[in-house]
Amino acid sequence: MTRHPHARDDLRAKARALRLQGMTYDRIRAELGCSKSSISLWVRDLPKPAPRYTDEERRALMNAGLQRLYAAREEERRETKRSAREAVGELSDRELFIAGVTLYWAEGSKDKPYQRREALQFINSDPGVITLYLRWLSLLEVPLDRMRFRVSIHESADVARAKRFWAGVIGIDASAFRKATLKRHNPRTTRRNTAETYRGCLVIYVTRSAALYRRIEGAWCGIVGAADSAT
Repeated sequence: MTRHPHARDDLRAKARALRLQGMTYDRIRAELGCSKSSISLWVRDLPKPAPRYTDEERRALMNAGLQRLYAAREEERRETKRSAREAVGELSDRELFIAGVTLYWAEGSKDKPYQRREALQFINSDPGVITLYLRWLSLLEVPLDRMRFRVSIHESADVARAKRFWAGVIGIDASAFRKATLKRHNPRTTRRNTAETYRGCLVIYVTRSAALYRRIEGAWCGIVGAADSAT
């Protein structure tokens, strides 16, 4: 009786041929669509193919792949930030006022029942935050001559350089700054803000600002009330 070739025999022959070409089990399985266990049974007597890459080449390929992944993620971050920035568009005076009130209530000094402090004093280390705050003060018609500037910084930092930096952000001469507040070194604390980009915080105090402070506190209460009503 004549024996007809079985389809499985064809797969076995193809698997052996591919293995002799140096293919891995996974590549053969992808090529033929059969199980890994069957492939192992069919080709186990064949010599194991030499590695396609050396250890050094594999590491280089892996690092190159990681770099591409990191680059793609960084591009995604930039694109998300760019589209969000463009979505803001122009700010109306009302929008700037609300943003400034919220910013001040988060970062500025506030009056307490046990300590009357109805005056504007603001401190932050972010140049963007400082720029927005100064623009907001301009909207409130607070002149520059009513503002007092001071740097708060660690004692081991370059105070003069920090003053020059913040003076550039504000647009004034560094000689106009008050004496800096120096933070004492604590040897038990590991500081991370030691790079050249560390410029401490800028403190902005507005003189004769009690009435303005009350207006801001009232506006903040209005914002909270409006948010409650919206929900």
